[in-house]
Amino acid sequence: MADYHDYIAYFNGEWIPYRDVKVVPEDRGFMVADVVFDIARTFGGKSFRLKDHIDRLYRSLKYVRIDPELSPDEMTELCEQAVMLNIGHQDEAGDFAINPWVTRGQTLDGPPTVCISIKPVNFPSFAKYYDEGAHGVIVKSRSYANESMEPKVKHHSRLNFNMAELEARDIDPDGQAVLLDKDGNVTEGIGYNVFIVKDGVLKTPTDRSILQGISRGVVIEVAENLGIPVVEEDLQPYDLYTADEAFFSRTSPRIVPVSQLDRRPVGEEFPGPITKNLLAAHSELVGVDIVGQAQHYAGIKE
Repeated sequence: MADYHDYIAYFNGEWIPYRDVKVVPEDRGFMVADVVFDIARTFGGKSFRLKDHIDRLYRSLKYVRIDPELSPDEMTELCEQAVMLNIGHQDEAGDFAINPWVTRGQTLDGPPTVCISIKPVNFPSFAKYYDEGAHGVIVKSRSYANESMEPKVKHHSRLNFNMAELEARDIDPDGQAVLLDKDGNVTEGIGYNVFIVKDGVLKTPTDRSILQGISRGVVIEVAENLGIPVVEEDLQPYDLYTADEAFFSRTSPRIVPVSQLDRRPVGEEFPGPITKNLLAAHSELVGVDIVGQAQHYAGIKE
């Protein structure tokens, strides 16, 4: 991934190089993970579904009672401005990740710490999966119970995700963690939602114990436009092991085909026909060849 430390970031009312963004150790975002965030991306240098991401950010802020001292419209405008301030890096980067985050500050009463950073999309982190497939691993670390933390809040209190990532790598060096809830139902990954296909039906867990992924919503929207039946229901590991197809949805890659789950091959064809159709429809939606762009900037293909 291209170096981004000289990119321009918004930080507490100023535009400064990202390398100069400093959070004091006493900031509650650092001390107790008292921070919410979101991540959008650009396609062809233009933001995609940014309003949806900002709406989710402000739902998270409202839930945890942090006042960013900016309106949603102001935050959106700053995000768009941040992209434009860094557009000179587009040829090298390909496209950008847009990352607004807000901490409560150094006390319960603020003032908040607010940052919007722009980074290159990390194409090397996922480009190979379009050909090889990701390896899902169902881990022992569980998603936070609803009683402990509302999963619809996008926050940095993610030690369970860190442990899940380590556990997945214990099983498979390239393993991608899939978590369960306390009842053994599939929830999500460490930064992605889970989908399977069975008998032509696209299935995904309900949003009771998961983040309401923006990319998840786009997948459902695209599938419905293609006439693919979509069902949101409780899924167990059995359903993943016996699926015809599986994939993860995530902001930057949009769709990550899965070829293995707990070292068991998924289906008889990779990627499956519905996964391929959804990827093609996504490329048409955003006006960019998603797979081709990722593989080019990852150095896999010209």
